[in-house]
Order: sequence, then structure tokens, then C-alpha cells
Amino acid sequence: MQKASLLCSSNPISSPPAYLHTCRPLTAPIRTRFSPSLFVFSSLRLSFNRLHGQRHGFSPLHSTATEEMIEASKNVSSFVEIGYISSVHGLQGEICIKPNTDFPELRFCKSGRRWLKQQVSGKETIKEVELVGGREHPGKKSWILSFSGIETVDQARQLVGSTLLAEEEDRPHLEEGEFYTRDLVGMRVILKETGEVVGTVVNVFNSGANDLLHVMLKSAEPMPNGSEELSSLAEAGDSGPLVWVPFVKEIVPNVDMNRREMLITPPKGLLELNVRSDERSKKERRQLEWKERKRFQKRLIAAKKKLSEMEHQHVFHGFRFGEKSQASFLADQIVSVNSKLLQQALENVEIASKRWTITESLAGTKLVRNRLRISEKCFTPSTSEEKLGTNFTLQEKALQLISKGKAAVVLDMSDHKNRGKEYDLSLSSSTSRENSETSSLQMLLCDDERLVKAEYRSSMPLVLISPADEIISMKKLFSSNNYFGFDPEKVWFLEEERLPVVSSLLEQNRHKILMKSPWEILQSPVGSGGVISLLSSDNIVENLAQNGVQYIQVCNGERYISRSSPLLLGLVNEKEAEIGIQIFEHSEDVEEGFGMVFSIDKMKKLTRQIHKLQFYAIAKPNSHVELVEKKWVHVDPSSPNSYEFYSTIFGCLNACSLDKLCVMEITE
Repeated sequence: MQKASLLCSSNPISSPPAYLHTCRPLTAPIRTRFSPSLFVFSSLRLSFNRLHGQRHGFSPLHSTATEEMIEASKNVSSFVEIGYISSVHGLQGEICIKPNTDFPELRFCKSGRRWLKQQVSGKETIKEVELVGGREHPGKKSWILSFSGIETVDQARQLVGSTLLAEEEDRPHLEEGEFYTRDLVGMRVILKETGEVVGTVVNVFNSGANDLLHVMLKSAEPMPNGSEELSSLAEAGDSGPLVWVPFVKEIVPNVDMNRREMLITPPKGLLELNVRSDERSKKERRQLEWKERKRFQKRLIAAKKKLSEMEHQHVFHGFRFGEKSQASFLADQIVSVNSKLLQQALENVEIASKRWTITESLAGTKLVRNRLRISEKCFTPSTSEEKLGTNFTLQEKALQLISKGKAAVVLDMSDHKNRGKEYDLSLSSSTSRENSETSSLQMLLCDDERLVKAEYRSSMPLVLISPADEIISMKKLFSSNNYFGFDPEKVWFLEEERLPVVSSLLEQNRHKILMKSPWEILQSPVGSGGVISLLSSDNIVENLAQNGVQYIQVCNGERYISRSSPLLLGLVNEKEAEIGIQIFEHSEDVEEGFGMVFSIDKMKKLTRQIHKLQFYAIAKPNSHVELVEKKWVHVDPSSPNSYEFYSTIFGCLNACSLDKLCVMEITE
């Protein structure tokens, strides 16, 4: 399902700020879209190959209005959700709807009867309406609809927060291999090899790369408190833990809609993933959960105090609106803010944004004596002595370090290529990026001649950094491939470092944090400099040092990761250097990727000196919400109205003397 959008308030806001393009008054949603007690599933199509239908504009269609009010509890099973009314559009009674269907043209452009699910006097009701016509809202991932009898802004506001429904019997016919979400829920899951029933599907989610089945396994143990809603969807006896199963043909080869069952061929360990492995009693688990909640509350109080000291109390306004789940989400957002980095970035806000080049980054390195020029043809984990010549000893030294677990690898899978630039409308979608990153990583790790040979992987610590929306896919990729030979105890999955986006205009002598919604802080990745900050978290560097790691190799960008070689590691070791950097001949843009090696002692110093990270403020346009006169207002800027903070890992070169620096230049 899609996330609930913001809604309109009862009064328009007068005198908008000069830089605003449009302002739409908003208020808190009536309900949470993901409430487990409802479990109303969308009419999204699911298939073994994701469907991506093209959207085309249609002319508005007209017809007559009829109305009928019925109780939702009695008839909700005969409807499917197709969208969520998020706001009012214009002054003619039109509304904006966030689609929850793979058939938007059919659902929103074809006139006829639709139904609205609303809260009336504390009860959920369904009201019949007549759709007049609709059109896509360009660039907003929403549609603009008009209903018969709804002709004014005040009438349209009464519909905001409602869910648009269509009749179950009107669902389009699907092709072979395509399924509706709600039809999969409740199906039995059976191991194809043995015929054993392992559980029941209780939900389906879209993770971006592919759909995920949430399966409740069979178990003799009762489910922990709070799982009654899920248990009601499962068959009797299915009360075990919940696990994720990717809905792809390789894992779910057979789906029998008539028998309401599916056959699965899960890779080793998939069904055990995220399953509780300890034997603690329910009372002990509850006590542990209570302690965890107390710890979180302490962290929340500390985070709120920090933000208050920085005069960003407006971030807490969302606690007064919405529902418990939204307040909980806001609390998670507040705790996740790195207030020290934010304060440091705000102090650098007057430093103009700048696109770094190799020439500028390595301005003084022409004086570096520790230099090596080598052909790109020599780049594999183990090139022959004939090709390397006198440099073969560097490779041998590096492989010896790797085999003994003396070197760790950090793969930064984030896209820094478009960071540090001014506003760019050509950025790719997160879904296509996730598919690309996951597939390229799988190809890299399945190739024994790239990155590191399989025989050395069990002893090499590995840190993977990726955007938050790719973490689950990364973990499942490793789990389903037996961690590609790496030791699971030595693999870390980290979300890329992010910082709040702030207003570019000073308000009360400060740059205010912008809110994406009343319950979500607008944030952006900080760039490659965030790698140093991330390695300082959770004592990762200290942990590596205690386990005998002497060097950390950091790579970003397909060109650098796929052409990673032990030569740079061997060079840094031989010259007793602190930092080694790999560059390509004639390369200009450093953020196309980077390859670096740090001694563990140097990395320790850098992670202890995070306060010296240099940030640059990049002016960009960002839509956000504001609380104005007790009303939430949506701001759509037509020009840059905010600052995103950017830092580059090459800033650490300033903290390294030339005699402790190595440069390896790759020639074509």
C-alpha cells in the first residue's frame, strides 16, 4: 500500500511567502493506512515479472450522481481499495488522490459509480459517489478527480481522508502469472520438495526489487502478544513466527488459486531468517521489550533536548496530530537525526557548494613520492606475475594480509554521482536504482575474479553501505546466496548517512529543518564523507581493530568496485602509508566513485575527529509542509528554497601528510 498523504484544512492560508509556488492547506489524516486491524488489501497486480503500465491522459467524462450510505463492516469485503484522497485541487471542487492500483486509467478516468470509505460519527461507512472524470497530476504521482455534486472547495474538503473503493466484481481480468494481492492472502504455503505445509500468507508487500510474501509459519508455540490480527488470517495451527518470502518464480514456482495454495522452493536458511532463535519465555521476552522501550524513550528525550537547544522545536508539532503509529514514526525520525553532524553542517552553511574534481582533490599530490602507474588490464584479485612484473610482490603482500583477516572491505553502494550538484530533474527512480544496485552487486560477488577471491572471503570483514530502502534487499540477497562465502558474523549492513534538509531563508536567525509530512523529517544523503561518520557508529572501527584488522579498503562506484585490486593495499603496506587512493587516468569527477585504503590507526583518528568534516550547502527546491495558524500547509516551491548538506571523503586527505599518502593511477 502507499503511504497516507497529507490532507486539507478548513481554511485557506492568506498571504503566502513570496518564494512559494502553491500552498495547499492540510490537516492530519483520519486513519493510518497500514493499520493491521483492517488488512484491506489493494488491487495492485503482482506477477513474477513486475508490471509497469504506461499512464495516458484521458478526456474528462460526465454522468449523473447518485448517493447511498451503508456500514462498511457489513460490505467491505465486496470492495477493493483503489486510492486515498489526500488533498483538494484548485477551486472547482476537484480532489487529489494517491493511487493504490495498477489500473489508474481505468479506475480514475472512466466515469461511473465509485464508493468512499469514511469515518462518520465514529463509525466507518461507505458512501456511493459518481465519478465525472479524472486526469493524471504530472510529476506528483497522483491523480486529479471530479465527482458529480462536488463543485466547491468546502465540499471537496469533506472528502479528504477518505478511501476510494471499487466493486470487487469490477476488477480487470489478469493474464497468466498475475495475481491480486488480496487473493494471495490466506493461501497455504507448501514445500514443493517434501509436500510439507510450512505456513500461511498473511500479507504482501512491495519492496521495490520484487514483491515479498509475509508468511506465518506453523508452530506449537503461541504468538507473542499483539499478533491476534495476523493469527486471524492464518489457518488453525499457524501461530509461529513471521518470515519474508520473495515472490519470484525461482522461489514460488507454482500458485494454485483454486486450491488456495502455493508451492515454494526456498534457498537454504530463508525460512529461518528473522526467526527467534532463543528459548526465552514469553515473560522474559516481554521484560526485554519493556527495557528496550525504556532505552528508546531515553534516547528520544535526549534527541528532543538536542533539537530544542538548536531551536528546532517545530519538529515536534506532529505529535499533536494523527494517530499513535504516526507519532511513533516521528519519534523514530527524531532519534535517527545525527544532531552533532547537523550542528556542524549548519555552521558550514555559508560555504558555497562546489563540485570537486580529481585535480583539485589531489592538488598537492604531485609531490607524493609513493606513486604507482599501472595498466587497467592488471586489475583482478590475482593477476599473473608475468603481467605485474616487479609489482607482483605488492599483490603477494596484500593477499597474505587478506588471507589472515588483516584487511576489511567497505562497499559503499550509495549513488554519490548526483550529490554536490545543483538541482537536477533527471535523477532515476529509487526502484530502478535498487534493482540495478542489487543485480550489479550479485554479479560482482558471484564472480571469483572480481573484488576478492572466494577462498579469502570467510576471513575478510565486510561492511555494506546502501540507501535505507535497499537494506532489506541487500540482506535477503546475502541470505539467499549463503553470504557469498563471507562469514555472517563479520558482515555489517549500514544505511547511508543522512541529514535533515533546512530552509535556505533565515527564520529567527536560524535555518529551519523542513518536514516532508507532519510525521516525517525531510532528509538527504550527505555524500561520500558520510562513510567516515558511519564507521564511527556502533564502534565498528574499534571492533575491527580488536579482531586484528590493520587496513580498511573503501570502494564506491561500479568502476572502482568492479576493478578493485589488492595492489593498492600492498602499496600502502609496503610504504607504511596512512592513506592510499586509486584514481583513473583522465578522470575528472571524483564522485563517479572512489577507491581508497586506510590504515586502521588513521581511520581511528578520522572517526574520532568527525567534528572536522567539511560540509557544503547545496541550494535545491524541496516540497515540504508547515504548520501555519494551526493548519498544515503544503509548500511546492518553483525555485530553490532549501539547503541539502554534502561532504566528500576526499576531505580526509587534508589530514594526511604527503609522505604518508600513496597514489595509484590506473592507465588505459
